[in-house]
Amino acid sequence: MKPPNEALSVSLVSSLAGSCESGFSKIRKTFEAEGDGRAAARERSALVDILAQEVYRRFFSPDLNGPANFCLVALAGYGRQELFPYSDIDLLFLSPNAATAASRRAGVAGLCQTLWDLRLRVGSSARTIVECGRLHRDNLEFNISLLDCRYLAGDPQLFAQLRGTTIPHMVTRDGEDLVRDLAEMTRQRHAKYGNTIFHLEPNLKEAPGGLRDYQVARWMTLISQLGNELKWVAPEALWAEPFRTESEEALRFLSSARCFIHYAQGRDDNQLTYELQDRAASAGIGRSPGVKCDPGEWMRVYFRHARALCRLTSQLLDEARPVRSSLYAAVLDRKSRFSSPDFSVIRGRIFPRQPDAVQGDPSLLLRLFELVARHELELSREAERWVEQSLSRLTEGTLRLEGLWRPFREILLSPHPAAALRAMHRLGLLVALFPEFRAIDCLVIRDFYHRYTVDEHSFMTLERLEALRSANGNAAPGRAMDSLDVWKQKFAEVFSELERPELLSLSLLFHDVGKGDPSVGHVEGSLQVVEAVLGRLGLDQDQRETVRFLVSHHLEMSATLQRRDIFDRETVRTFAQEMGTPERLKMLCLLTYADISAVNPEALTPWKAEMLWQLYAAATNYLTRSLDDERVHVTHGDVARVQQVLPLLSPPSGESRLIEFLEGFPRRYLETHSPEEIAGHFQMARRLSQEPVQVSLRFQNPLFELTVLTADRPFLFASITGTLAAWGMNIVKADAFANTAGTVLDTFRFMDLFRTLELNPSEIERFKGSLVSVLGGEASVPELMKARIDS
Repeated sequence: MKPPNEALSVSLVSSLAGSCESGFSKIRKTFEAEGDGRAAARERSALVDILAQEVYRRFFSPDLNGPANFCLVALAGYGRQELFPYSDIDLLFLSPNAATAASRRAGVAGLCQTLWDLRLRVGSSARTIVECGRLHRDNLEFNISLLDCRYLAGDPQLFAQLRGTTIPHMVTRDGEDLVRDLAEMTRQRHAKYGNTIFHLEPNLKEAPGGLRDYQVARWMTLISQLGNELKWVAPEALWAEPFRTESEEALRFLSSARCFIHYAQGRDDNQLTYELQDRAASAGIGRSPGVKCDPGEWMRVYFRHARALCRLTSQLLDEARPVRSSLYAAVLDRKSRFSSPDFSVIRGRIFPRQPDAVQGDPSLLLRLFELVARHELELSREAERWVEQSLSRLTEGTLRLEGLWRPFREILLSPHPAAALRAMHRLGLLVALFPEFRAIDCLVIRDFYHRYTVDEHSFMTLERLEALRSANGNAAPGRAMDSLDVWKQKFAEVFSELERPELLSLSLLFHDVGKGDPSVGHVEGSLQVVEAVLGRLGLDQDQRETVRFLVSHHLEMSATLQRRDIFDRETVRTFAQEMGTPERLKMLCLLTYADISAVNPEALTPWKAEMLWQLYAAATNYLTRSLDDERVHVTHGDVARVQQVLPLLSPPSGESRLIEFLEGFPRRYLETHSPEEIAGHFQMARRLSQEPVQVSLRFQNPLFELTVLTADRPFLFASITGTLAAWGMNIVKADAFANTAGTVLDTFRFMDLFRTLELNPSEIERFKGSLVSVLGGEASVPELMKARIDS
């Protein structure tokens, strides 16, 4: 054995270097021929074992089982025998006490220096057995690395003590802290990458769904087993299907890809750039070595593997998370009140009560995800398995549900639709309902502007709307106008004014689906897909027109901002006329806001937000002024709208009577009402000679729409609003129109706070009767108010 302070001979180091270079070269050639990254990592670990043990013999003991009371241990990836071409080699020099550790210090330095001379990247630590049994809050990575410890050389009994007693007892004592800190480290790492796997140039190791997530899943399982049974296990063997098979396939693919990147870059680099994607796809890395495939399709395979790993890790972290405090436990317990006859909510996770019930009622699947969207709950592993098994029994091509729009609309209107839709997509339900969405599943569109896949971008746009809902009224005072938060607050106010936000959300979900068909432009392709979706949902004509408009114009506002002078009056006039109505303008403005901000975290700058707001404000002013000031004169125009209305009249009416009715209405009336609605209003006007007050009421969940048509009179508008208040109705929006003949048409959208009309249909006629009585002078608003108070 060499004296501790004497270096190895130059000839021996040269010989070891030759063996090292020859062995690594052979491993690389085998990988390039066979493409097996896991095998390459194992073989590199085995070769480094031989080198480390040979150097150990020279510095510590010719006998690899000596000396007593000292041990060399492999940790982390090297301990797992997953040593990639340029990964660090983590070593632990283990001693029973500090005195022994001090006596071996020179040998430790010599061994590490020799390995560095062999151009191996070594990370080392010298610890006592007692130190290995402590929880190092300032260096939790060390505690975690011990879970992958592997014997290399030295005293076998000392290693047996470490693995058989010290580590299991540490995990038993501090397991909850380990789990909590591991979960927090994972949360921070995921947040660094935007909490999404769908990066166009992902980091194979650290990004969500990367190799680090696979290791987190292993560590969580090991901690559970060591803490409960003081027993070492192969973690993967305990994972339920399909997690075990999916994770094994993902590990194989990612290991090959990481090995390929290391060799290609000549360093410990894990970023999968566009260039490397092309080269990996061309070489068939992770699939069929030497068989070329399309880079976009290759990346789809990557994303599906990453999605499987991210799902596994999230499930294990969620199931193992300790209750951190009584307050945290109270929050989780409070969510249990969201349980229903079909689903139980336990610790914030949903469990199905009747696993077989879905065969008789497929809409149960959507009710499950409505719970997720409404209350920000998570699916249990049992719930996910239930969804997948239910789909396998129900789906033949497309899952068809009667009345699909009603439950799907509830998801879109809930506070957290993106979380529900992501889960639906991950488990296959979204594609089962809308097969057209499969075209953009994990779809990569390469440019230097977009950072995420097309499907993930679509979900992120919905998250941007969610943020507006919560931002309304929460702006911090005193913020400068160059702060994005100030503009976010302005857009939040616009969002709160929308009449049908669910149509905006539906449009965002499908606005880019046409990118899945490269044979047509993506706007045209999206419109073709949307037609099929609208038919399946059963939307009415007005709703369909709104969605078509938003999808077909979803690039219009961005293009106007980038290519035209938005302060030019002609630009504003042209753009505003294309929008047609203030409501469509609001929706397109918010769609543009969400679309830009979901491209990448830096895409929506304060300047862009200000320009978007300036264009919106200018167009709003134009529409409000022109549509109210400009009056309908059929002799000078508007003939086309008359021709659209005439065929809808029953019984048929003369064109002159319809023209007489429309004459003098603000142009906004024509722009904000469909031909069917105008025909209905005209029919009401024809009945004025029999009943001087015409009232129409219809329910458009969650609002009622009241239309009153009568001759103008003093305090007409106030009388209607007073009657609504007397009945306990909350007015959301109102419009008033008058024509040249003095006929007034007032419309109100209101919420029935106490569900009086919804639950008691007989009250509808009494409500309409009281309104007619007030407008006819037979009753007064104060009388109605008094009657309400007395009741």
